[in-house]
Amino acid sequence: MSGTGGMPRHQQILFGCMVAFLAVAPFVIYPVFLMKVLCFALFACAFNLLVGFVGLLSFGHAMFFGGAAYVAAHGAKVWGLPFELAILAGTATSALLGLAVGALAIRRQGIYFSMITLALAQMIYFFALQAPFTGGEDGLQKVPRGKLLGMISLQNDLTLYFVVAAIFLAAFLAIYRIVHSPFGQVLKAIRENEPRAISLGYKADQYKLAAFVLSATLVGLAGSVKSIVFQLASLTDVHWTMSGEAVLMTLVGGMGTIFGPIAGAVVIITMQNYLAELGSWVTIVQGVVFVACVLAFRRGIVGEIARAIRKPL
Repeated sequence: MSGTGGMPRHQQILFGCMVAFLAVAPFVIYPVFLMKVLCFALFACAFNLLVGFVGLLSFGHAMFFGGAAYVAAHGAKVWGLPFELAILAGTATSALLGLAVGALAIRRQGIYFSMITLALAQMIYFFALQAPFTGGEDGLQKVPRGKLLGMISLQNDLTLYFVVAAIFLAAFLAIYRIVHSPFGQVLKAIRENEPRAISLGYKADQYKLAAFVLSATLVGLAGSVKSIVFQLASLTDVHWTMSGEAVLMTLVGGMGTIFGPIAGAVVIITMQNYLAELGSWVTIVQGVVFVACVLAFRRGIVGEIARAIRKPL
């Protein structure tokens, strides 16, 4: 598949509408807010690749998001890496970390898999807290945005927005291609009935490990971009609540759908932004929304819409 050529007609229309919105939005909405939405939408889409299409619920994806954020920020600020190499360094670190964590975690299933990922993520959190080069509780601040290809300054929010939007769209298409490839079909088969997939000759553990690494890599890309956009990498990025936000976005939007995590990210980030004055009450409001969505929209927002029109979204 090249570009959107392999998409069904209705998904092409949705994708086209999304591209058109992203092109116009920064002239109407604050670009930094939009970049935050895009970073977390990519985070949720990458997380959904694992939980929605393989059936592996990770409670530790914040370690890939925050770990990449720290590496990208450190690379840009301390090592003086250009924008592209800082992003690449963070993403590559998440890929390697995903390989190590996945090799351990996929040996177990269900809640045991989830607990292993959470435990390892907590180890990364305490490492980030204690390591001398992470800035401790202050994190890494004033991270330079640098220049694109050494020529285009990214200090301007509008310029950086279009770079982030391009990265998001490329990653989104990559996820779509993964899901709709023969590899993706095997992942769905493992999700539905792993013993049967094994009986057909597929090495389920290898497929699950590959999916885990792909998910970790794309989450790392989101974390790297986020640290450059906000010029900050902090303990919040590696805290277990960040993993919880990915779960929340995916479930609210629609687990196992292509566009669902994007809708979930828009809802959650918008809520956090416009209800910020409520302080800690925001988490209570989020909890109410989550419960309401689970009760009223068991398949998530996009999942229910897809069921109503009987077409995959």
